[in-house]
Amino acid sequence: MNKHTELCFEETIEHSLITQGGYQKRKPQSFDPQTGLFPEDLLAFIRTSQPKKWQKLYTFHGDRAKETLINALCKELASKGSLHVLRHGFKCFGTAFKAVSFLPNSGLNPQSWQEYQHNTLTLARQVRFHPKKHNLSVDMLLSVNGIPVVTLELKNPMTHQKVENAQNQYRQDRDPDCPLFRFKQRALVHFAVDTDLVFMTTKLEGKQTSFLPFNRGHDMAAGNPPISGNYRSAYLWEEVLAKDSLMDILAHFMHLHRKENRVETARGLKKHKKESMIFPRYHQLDSVRKIVADAKSKGAGHNYLIQHSAGSGKSNSIAWLAYRLSSLHDDQDNKVFDYNHCDHRSSGA
Repeated sequence: MNKHTELCFEETIEHSLITQGGYQKRKPQSFDPQTGLFPEDLLAFIRTSQPKKWQKLYTFHGDRAKETLINALCKELASKGSLHVLRHGFKCFGTAFKAVSFLPNSGLNPQSWQEYQHNTLTLARQVRFHPKKHNLSVDMLLSVNGIPVVTLELKNPMTHQKVENAQNQYRQDRDPDCPLFRFKQRALVHFAVDTDLVFMTTKLEGKQTSFLPFNRGHDMAAGNPPISGNYRSAYLWEEVLAKDSLMDILAHFMHLHRKENRVETARGLKKHKKESMIFPRYHQLDSVRKIVADAKSKGAGHNYLIQHSAGSGKSNSIAWLAYRLSSLHDDQDNKVFDYNHCDHRSSGA
């Protein structure tokens, strides 16, 4: 096989995520385009992590329990969105089910750490995602307990396809009304990737789809630095999308931003609501995590400087950092910033 083909690029990412990233491989046929889910993975998580609740549902519904659970989940995904369901679970006939078990902020609750092990992150390639157009497939789909969270379109410049081609593929060939791509209801972020560059979007809007760079920067400019023996964009799958990293992003970084404007019409003022899903850009994720790690190691009372350019998301970086520091525990499970025992020395972050 030609090592420069797109297939080889795809296999490299798959191998990394499965051998080092904490993922399991799934056949593309196990994805259900109608519901936009991997139903068997969802059922496996429910049965393993919440056996008593599942048994209660099964006792009442019998062989229809699976269909009943999936239908209830789909309704809440449509009404509340997948990020809400991932964090807060969903209800089925009055019973509250978890969709994910996130890591706790400390090790004070050993049971929570055990529950975290029930999560299954999966990778499927060349997934036929459209309920009617069976010739369409997405290069790679990452899911948590059967719920899709990340899609990737991959290109290799050695085959005369670049990241711009991946962006155009999302704009032209990915129907925003398709279950998998419905805004906030299934996959939460979409990456256009080649061997050198990464771009992302959280909302597909046809030709109007807007992408943001998700690159590390190189020599005080755009792009990514060269990596000996590896792709420049390898940090995406080796670092960002690895299991613990992605779960951390879903639990603590992503959020649905709602903005309300008043628009003047012939009948008076009309409220216009706009929603946007926020996924941290690489420099935001990197800076917050580095400061949190340093504060955990050295404790409180240190100053840090984050250099952000205009329009790079300073407000979000500050909010994420403050949120993480407020619940930060050291290796002995002591709060690093314990305001109940503060000696009122000045400190900065």
